[in-house]
Amino acid sequence: MHFGVVAILVGMVAVLAGSLAQGSIGFGLNTLSAPFIALVAPQVLPVAIVLAAIPSVIAILAREHHALDRPLLGWMLLGALPGTLAGLAILSAVDPHGVSTIVGIITLTSVALSVLRLRVHVKPTTAVAAGLTSNTFGTAAGVGGPPVSLLLQYHRGPETRATLSAFFLVSAIASIIGYAATGEIHGFQVVYALILLPPIALGVWASKHLHAQVDGGWLRPAVLVISAIAGLAALINGLT
Repeated sequence: MHFGVVAILVGMVAVLAGSLAQGSIGFGLNTLSAPFIALVAPQVLPVAIVLAAIPSVIAILAREHHALDRPLLGWMLLGALPGTLAGLAILSAVDPHGVSTIVGIITLTSVALSVLRLRVHVKPTTAVAAGLTSNTFGTAAGVGGPPVSLLLQYHRGPETRATLSAFFLVSAIASIIGYAATGEIHGFQVVYALILLPPIALGVWASKHLHAQVDGGWLRPAVLVISAIAGLAALINGLT
């Protein structure tokens, strides 16, 4: 399958910005980039963005593994497996054009969850629920960050980034296994994912220098505003 210049450029710019956010606040790569990609190349979603995100979370986890909250991660992952199955069920029910609608709805829902900043008490039941919701969203549309980031919103930066990265790594692998088992992975999606790797690597590298600015609190609102706009556009595109 041939990708146009616009589809490639939009995807590269979107993942560059998203990986910059991911490396700084712990999420943002898929939340920011998936709705933009849904506008120009919906047929590659969610597989391409889930594949492309794996190297970035490995790099962030390697950088901050010392701060990993292992008990919390375990409970989150307990919810991830049934979330994978739920996401696959949603994905199998729609055609490629409908993916744009799903991405739009899930992105806007995720943004709303993040904006509300609900005070979620961190305990096994809420961790399992966050993992379940996150990987349902992540498997179905590639957008799974906000539910688990909401759980960790009051943790220290390194702990948040390390724990979210470990969760995204394991849940992404579970999603990929599910895609393969259900025949959802195609060669053109893998090619598009490979195209996205250089800007993702650049964004993760640059994020090392943004921690001081992130503490000022400007990046998270920016990610959510841009994601909301792109999610609305993707929803409208999918419905028309």
